[in-house]
Formats: sequence, C-alpha cells, structure tokens
Amino acid sequence: QVQLVESGGDSVQAGGSLRLSCVVSGFTDTKYCMAWFRQAPGKEREGVASLRSDGSSGVADSVKDRFYITRDNVKNTLYLQMNHLEPGDTAMYYCAVDSRLQGIAGCHQHAARLLRHWGQGTQVTVSS
Repeated sequence: QVQLVESGGDSVQAGGSLRLSCVVSGFTDTKYCMAWFRQAPGKEREGVASLRSDGSSGVADSVKDRFYITRDNVKNTLYLQMNHLEPGDTAMYYCAVDSRLQGIAGCHQHAARLLRHWGQGTQVTVSS
C-alpha cells in the first residue's frame, strides 16, 4: 500500500523559507511522476512542481526561481524547497505520486486528476 506523509509546513513571514518533506512508502516503481500541489481556501488545487523518473522537472510560473523540487532516493523522500515566500503562497500543500502511463505522460501538466496517490497535506501560512 502506497503511503505519503508530508511535513515541514509552518507559519512564516514574507521573505522567509521552508522545506517541505514527503516520505513515500510502499512505492517501488522505477518509472514515476512525483509532484507537489497546493490548495488555498476557496480555490482549486494547483500544481506547484513536478519530478519525473526521466530526470525532467517542471515548476509553475508563479513559483519559478523560488521553489525547487528534489528527491532523496535513499530516504524515499520528496522535497519542496520554498524561498522568498509570499502571502499568496499560503495554502495546504500536498505531495502526489503515480506510476501509471497517464500520470507519467502528463506529469508536468500539473493536473491533479492524473495522479493516483496523495498525502494528507501540510499547512503553509505566510504573513506580510
């Protein structure tokens, strides 16, 4: 059974940094899409950053040059480094993984419906 557990969310002031972690267990596929999404109150879930097994990555324009996605294969952990945080980054952040063809092919489209496994989320609040 695939399980994802996010952590690292916190309340910070604008301009600060956070690193989110997502520990992935029960997932052994060598071909995959892993991604971070976020959802603010009253808004749709949106993709933030993605990492595919071919080494490619994608990042939303709204966080480009501020957020970075990485993976530690030894620790089975996905990270999201967030710098220069803004109040608009306030949201619940979720990680997601999938090994199905549709998820892998559409990985950098950041379409939540394409990804199968999700964590419960971690809250990030940025104050001005």
